[in-house]
Amino acid sequence: MPKKESPPLENEPKTNDNHEENKEPVWTYRGYRIQPAEFNTAMVHLYRGEVTRANAWRQRLDATTNWAVITTGATISVAFSQTRGHHSVILLNILLVTLFLFIEARRYRYYELWSSRIRLMETDFFAGMLVPPFRPAWDWAENLADNLLQPDYPISMWEALGRRFRRNYLWIYIILTISWMTKLWLHPVKAASWRYILNRATLGGVPGAVVMGIVGSLLGLLLLLGLATIRLHDASGEVLPQFSDLPEEECDPPERETPRLGGILPWFRPKGSRQQLLIYIVTSHPEAVSDAILANMHRGVTGIEATGMYTGENRSLLMCAITHTETSYLKSLVHEIDPEAFVIVSPAKGVVGKGFEPFDEEKKG
Repeated sequence: MPKKESPPLENEPKTNDNHEENKEPVWTYRGYRIQPAEFNTAMVHLYRGEVTRANAWRQRLDATTNWAVITTGATISVAFSQTRGHHSVILLNILLVTLFLFIEARRYRYYELWSSRIRLMETDFFAGMLVPPFRPAWDWAENLADNLLQPDYPISMWEALGRRFRRNYLWIYIILTISWMTKLWLHPVKAASWRYILNRATLGGVPGAVVMGIVGSLLGLLLLLGLATIRLHDASGEVLPQFSDLPEEECDPPERETPRLGGILPWFRPKGSRQQLLIYIVTSHPEAVSDAILANMHRGVTGIEATGMYTGENRSLLMCAITHTETSYLKSLVHEIDPEAFVIVSPAKGVVGKGFEPFDEEKKG
């Protein structure tokens, strides 16, 4: 008598099979399937590696600021050490500090690249483990995958310059400006009038009024830069109201709002997901190609009857929406089935629906 199989336990883990319905695909490599514990371990090591790299660039930022502080202190000491010391050394230091500001802004953009990955893992992977329903936002993995494949600076050079200027270099420029004006006023003796100050500001054959105008213009441009970029908040390290309950005038435009999944998302989260593409496939084996895409990529495929104008043959045109990181896999699937197929990759403005950006339930009403 055949032995009856016992019904599966309610909490018994089920095998991951791509042919089963409602099962997410499992990453495989040379016959090995990644398990949840292995995925978590890999994410932990990635997090540790990104933290180490961000700390290294953080130290580089501190080094550049230290250079500016040390050179400023040395310059002021030299300028005021001798009675007849020339004020030009302070002007040279202003130019040197400006160079340090530019170098630090470039380093700050690299630091923000690693920092944005860290914050993405902290807010959506680790925090998702602590707060029910214990799942990350819908697009966090796509954003992280796209950032790993195609690293891009999360902030512009203007924001980096403005932020470093406001946080550190503004005070250095203030000290240098006060020191320069004090040098012109008090050394070698106290100036009796503004005309004497202008005469002392003369640099070579350049009149003092022109020198002051150039210095004032440079400082004014830097101050304008700091004020113009004060509303740029793409940096992940900003300590500001961190959620989307900002005043209405400070919120993102409706077309760039970050979709929500059961709540609010941090304000710095990247806008949207990976680059979305629309793929057109001209093939003589439409059923085999579409079945492979459906089974292996879980992406919908639409078939359109077409005619080749050169040959006059009837062929099928398949249309499929995918994301940037899936392009290589789709090409390999198509080439394996039909080496003569023709694949067109076109960027899409936006794809809304299952597997992509979710519909905004609030706007439906």
